[in-house]
Amino acid sequence: MQIFYIPSVFGNPISLPEEESKHCVRVLRMNIDDTLQIVDGKGTLFTCQITSPHPKHCEVKIVNEVQEFAKRNFHLHIAIAPTKNIDRFEWFLEKATEIGVDVVTPLLCEHSERKNLNHDRLERVLIAAMKQSVKAYLPKLNPLTPFSQFITSQQEQQKLIAYCGNYDEPHAKSLIKKGESILYLIGPEGDFSPQEVDLARLNGFSTVGLGPSRLRTETAGVVVCTMANLINQ
Repeated sequence: MQIFYIPSVFGNPISLPEEESKHCVRVLRMNIDDTLQIVDGKGTLFTCQITSPHPKHCEVKIVNEVQEFAKRNFHLHIAIAPTKNIDRFEWFLEKATEIGVDVVTPLLCEHSERKNLNHDRLERVLIAAMKQSVKAYLPKLNPLTPFSQFITSQQEQQKLIAYCGNYDEPHAKSLIKKGESILYLIGPEGDFSPQEVDLARLNGFSTVGLGPSRLRTETAGVVVCTMANLINQ
């Protein structure tokens, strides 16, 4: 079934936004009485029928509503330095959304090679991945945040930092507890600086390993996302 996104759903019937209307009517060629689903990014899944297939303001009526659709039993926040090649960072956002993540904070680190982001474009990547993977929750994407500013203000129950060269550290999977809020820090291509690792430790972060292989930034992000979701199943 086709899925569409409306961040605020009020009334019944409702109108799809112009871009979604065009995709529904002109691209997918959906017509009156056809069934589709709408998500609001806040956990609600609506099943609807088309009542007026207009290409600019397609109207639908809600026939069923499911709140907290596929809600997870834990909270996952990944703070990660965007890669120099933005395609790799977009790939991470797409896959993390498909697997399951609640918050992503792009980090500006001492060794970061990318120091700016197109936030609107990245939001579109998240929305597309949410719809494709049939999820009703849209991950929150925070602004690009300096590491030193970010590290002192986080309250998650589990705070972990993964970095290259720490092969003697406990594996991240051994520290994850089911049902708790988790924050992972993933560094840039040049890794976290020793000063950043020390600052993280001072602020309650545990240093962890991710196995014997040296992983790319975006790969490490997907690994910790997958690990947290598997342990919490």
